[in-house]
Amino acid sequence: MTRLLALLFALVSLALPARAADDISAASRSVVRVVTVAMMEGEVVGFGHGSGIAISPTRIVTNAHVVDSAVRYPNNVALGVVPSEGQKSYAAKLVAIDRARDLALIEITQGRVPPAAVYTGPLDAGTDIVALGYPGNVDLATARSASDYITPRSPVRSEGNYSNMQSVDGVAMLVHTAKISRGNSGGPLVDDCGRITGINTAITRADDGDSPFAFAISARELARFLADANQGYTSVGTGCLTMAEAEARERAALAAEERVAAEANSAREAAAKLERERRLQRAEEEALAARENRIALAGVLFVIGALAAGAGLLFYNQQKLRNAKIAGGAGGALMLLAIMVFMTRPDAHADIADAPAPDEPTQPATRTLAEGRFICTVQSNRSRITVSSADDVPVTIGKNGCVNERTQYAMGADGRWQRILVPNEEATVTVASIDPAGKEYRVERYLLDAETMERAREIRSGIEVKSCTADPARVEALATQQDAIRSALPTSPNERLVYRCQKLADGAASPATGN
Repeated sequence: MTRLLALLFALVSLALPARAADDISAASRSVVRVVTVAMMEGEVVGFGHGSGIAISPTRIVTNAHVVDSAVRYPNNVALGVVPSEGQKSYAAKLVAIDRARDLALIEITQGRVPPAAVYTGPLDAGTDIVALGYPGNVDLATARSASDYITPRSPVRSEGNYSNMQSVDGVAMLVHTAKISRGNSGGPLVDDCGRITGINTAITRADDGDSPFAFAISARELARFLADANQGYTSVGTGCLTMAEAEARERAALAAEERVAAEANSAREAAAKLERERRLQRAEEEALAARENRIALAGVLFVIGALAAGAGLLFYNQQKLRNAKIAGGAGGALMLLAIMVFMTRPDAHADIADAPAPDEPTQPATRTLAEGRFICTVQSNRSRITVSSADDVPVTIGKNGCVNERTQYAMGADGRWQRILVPNEEATVTVASIDPAGKEYRVERYLLDAETMERAREIRSGIEVKSCTADPARVEALATQQDAIRSALPTSPNERLVYRCQKLADGAASPATGN
């Protein structure tokens, strides 16, 4: 029954192609509208709004001036958050505020929002950037009632370039050319990988034909603010690569590894050939010496035999018949032995057996997975890192594809053992896979919209394998289900981490992991 359900889900997912994985769209999931509503005697007397970005599932960064009225008049001004997806908006409360940096941290009391990562690496002048938020001039053109301001909808994106960094009242600001307006305040400025590079806060006036520029509070200032607020967040310092660039780098890295391996094999073959030639030369020298010694021995035996035969003839002439028989018999035997020794002399040319090849690690059978404890280190030249830590990952592989003593893996269509994780709350599907030899561990993350995420959850719900199992039928059903989930995902992930794994010796300690 489970196989039929998994097959049905596979057919359904094939009929519903997934949307392309877009890093900016993925970052848009983390953008919210921040609203303030002033109330007097039960009536709305004022309304304000800006933008914000989630740095945890329940906490939002925005500008201090966006929430200033709620801070000044907490009894009369309500604070709310409107996510970019879903059907609901949520009440919020202030957690921390820094008016000097114009930053604030607020928390929603219900619901969750996919968090974004903060980019902590360097920005080069001219780097492409994107502003995300809810510009007021777009709202004026599209909003028809107050409810439009509290209805979830996608943020507006505006592309531009990073110019340079300027200090404004002692705060490091990014100057950029992405077009923003008043409602963008508190919204993120992101790079092409969708990572926060700054928080938009101000624009220049375009008087007398001057070109407008925008200012965003730098990620450096944001990091300091979050540290002061004791707020954790995900930070990534690696440069932004497209998936095509990352795949090209991976191909180049693999080609370089293959060249090194080929050169090493060639060197081993050359060394083996030289050693064989040396052994053959020594063997031929030994064979020639043995041949010469055998011929010399045959000559000595023949001469002694001839002398004995001559003595026997002499004894015969002297009528000493008994002595003649002994001498003649001994001489004949020695001469016959000499002939046998000569005829069995070794060849002057020797041959040797090839040296045995060095022991190669035994490759597992096609449908088995290597067992043991491994430590896996990320290969940055083969990875595209956008939202995750690049720390080493310990992996323990048990029997039948049981990983870390709690997660069942199954063989995928590509021959790798995999587990696709589809969480109930987070809007990210993670595909973790291991090659059968246990040498390479991969983690691919898909940052999905709500519709695609719900489709993946529906496929997952058909078969629940929450822990390891030794039942081959359930493992096979899991494999079929995971292939169905795969087909519902975009063709490319937003992030790919490639790890090189080394097996640990028995008894060796490995780092703790939260996976």
